[in-house]
Amino acid sequence: MPSPRSDAPPLPHTVAVIGGGPAGLMAAETLRAAGLQVDLYDAKGSVGRKFLIAGKGGMNLTHSDPFEVFVTRYGTRTREVAAWLRDFDADALRTWASGLGVETFVGTSGRVFPSDLKAAPLLRGWVRRLREQGVRFHVQHRWLGWDDAGALRFAAPDGEVAMRADAALLAMGGGSWPELGSDGAWVAPLKAKGIHVAPLQPSNCGFDIDWSEHLATRFAGAPLKPVVAHWHDADGTPQQRQGECVITATGIEGSLVYALSPMLRDALARDGEATLVLDLLPGREERDLVRRLAKPRGSRSLSEHLRREAGVSGVRAALLYEVLDKAALSDPAKIAATLKRFPFRLQRTRPIAEAISSAGGVGLDAVDGRLMLSDLPGVFVAGEMLDWEAPTGGYLLTACFASGRHAALGVVDWLAKRSA
Repeated sequence: MPSPRSDAPPLPHTVAVIGGGPAGLMAAETLRAAGLQVDLYDAKGSVGRKFLIAGKGGMNLTHSDPFEVFVTRYGTRTREVAAWLRDFDADALRTWASGLGVETFVGTSGRVFPSDLKAAPLLRGWVRRLREQGVRFHVQHRWLGWDDAGALRFAAPDGEVAMRADAALLAMGGGSWPELGSDGAWVAPLKAKGIHVAPLQPSNCGFDIDWSEHLATRFAGAPLKPVVAHWHDADGTPQQRQGECVITATGIEGSLVYALSPMLRDALARDGEATLVLDLLPGREERDLVRRLAKPRGSRSLSEHLRREAGVSGVRAALLYEVLDKAALSDPAKIAATLKRFPFRLQRTRPIAEAISSAGGVGLDAVDGRLMLSDLPGVFVAGEMLDWEAPTGGYLLTACFASGRHAALGVVDWLAKRSA
């Protein structure tokens, strides 16, 4: 048998990308562009399932905020996430989508959407391009960790298999929407290796309130819009934000609640209780409400009086009956104050499986600047597996894309230095 030619080009390094969401797919694209052989594994029968579901009501791809404002949406993780976004920000994401034939537009809220508002065409085009570029897809491969020899273990349709790669990039999502693949099953294998993993918690989630049966059955699904939330930040400075939310059979949810969910969730964990204060009648002066409600109502019922004099009916009226006793309902000042500062007393978050996203995950102190695990050289982490969170509005998705690219560039750098 002839010996290999000494001048033959070296075989490309192989990288295993585990997880077929936006972070994993972007990592695969970046790695393949660098000339590396990429095998992408996903536990489900197809990739991008959560991405597709998230886009059902209109795919919110990113946001048009200026960069200096955009990065503030990541709270205590602003510095770390900004490092990912510097190489792949909202404008870069829109340009990338255009390269797939998907044009975007900025909505009235500043959110950025594909022109057809759909996720499926973008995902189909992206996966097709990745296959054409040579990315090898392995679906129905659930990652189980490592074997004693350091190979990657997968539960596959024909039984357990072991795979070897020069580097691995983990992008299996957080703990929300487990039926779509983000079930947090990766926590145990990483903890077994001594990796710091913060407990997974719901983010962009709803909250439970012990409604009366009347309100829960009669007004579940009733919207509250517009409303204004009032709170104090960590420095005690008053803050407010306008938005909308929805009463549910178990409590309250909606975009405004999701935006405030980290603060409310942490207050529940710290204090055992949390109160969301909403102005149910923004634009109405409290003094004017008192004046109008103080008018004699004669034979009219209180409900009719509220409707005629304050424009309060339906779910807003039902909320008043929920928190005010008979004496308070006879006091115009008390009614007006409650409408302007309504206290939603939250009992607990909704389960993580119902949340839009999750917080917690691999601690950012466990990875280096390339997103490689310090205690497991050659293993990189991206997306919601990392301990950060963001509100809806395109911020979450953009950072997932950016982290996948950032981690992939880290793989390229690490392999190049090993080969030097």
